[in-house]
Amino acid sequence: MKAIFVQFKCRPGRAYAVADALVSSVEEISEVYSTSGQYDLLAKFYLDDDRDLGHFVTEQLQTLDGVTDTFTTVAFKAFGGAAR
Repeated sequence: MKAIFVQFKCRPGRAYAVADALVSSVEEISEVYSTSGQYDLLAKFYLDDDRDLGHFVTEQLQTLDGVTDTFTTVAFKAFGGAAR
C-alpha cells in the first residue's frame, strides 16, 4: 500500500460538503482534516501499489462537486505512529 496526501481547494462554503463526500464515497480515504491557509482540506488515502495515482486523483477526487484545485503528495515511509 502507498499513502498519499491530497490538499483540496473548495468553492466558498463547500469545504464541509466536500469532506462529507470524501468520507462517504471514497473507500481509500483514511482521514480528512479542515485546514487554514491556501487549501481548505487535507486528506490521507491508501492505494494499492499497482493503483494508478493519476487516474485516482483526476477521476475520483478532482471531479467531486465543490473541488476547485488539488495538490497531491506521495509518502514513502512512515517514521512513527500507526502505519498501515
